Amino acid sequence: MSAPSRSDVPPTSIGIDLREEGVVVEYLDGRTTLYRGVPDAVEGSVTAGPGKETHVLVTDPTETEGVMTYVNDYNTDDEILEESGVGRVMVEDGERDEVFPGVIVAREGQRNEVIADPEIAGGRVFVFVEDGWTEGSYEIVEAPEDGLDAHR
Repeated sequence: MSAPSRSDVPPTSIGIDLREEGVVVEYLDGRTTLYRGVPDAVEGSVTAGPGKETHVLVTDPTETEGVMTYVNDYNTDDEILEESGVGRVMVEDGERDEVFPGVIVAREGQRNEVIADPEIAGGRVFVFVEDGWTEGSYEIVEAPEDGLDAHR
C-alpha cells in the first residue's frame, strides 16, 4: 500500500447546516460530519497546537454552502478529498498562503494559524481544531486589529 500523497487539492462547494448542536458538513459523496458545539467567537485568528488537525470552513452568504480546506493534512489521500469536495493546503514552516479571499493560513513550527477577515471572505469563517481526544470549534468574527494586509 502506498503512502497518501501530500499535495494541494482545491475544494469544491459542499453543503452546510448551522444547527444549535454544531456545524454539519455534507460532503459530495453523501457523508456528513457534525462539528459539535457552538463555535467560540474569536477576533482575528486561531492558532492550533502541535499535532492538531486544522480544518477551515468558509460559508457563502446564505450559510447553506461553503468550502472546506484541511491544513497540512498528512493522512488523507488526494482521491478521497476530491470525492468529498474537501480541499487541502500544505504550508511549510515560516510560510503563509491565502487559501480563500480574506483567509490566510500560516505555519510556525508545528502550529497552524488561521487569520481571517470575514468581511473580505464574504461569509462566515469557521476553524475546527481536533485530535484523537479533543475538538475545538471557532468562528473568526472580526479581522485582526492590525488588518489582514499585515499578515500577507
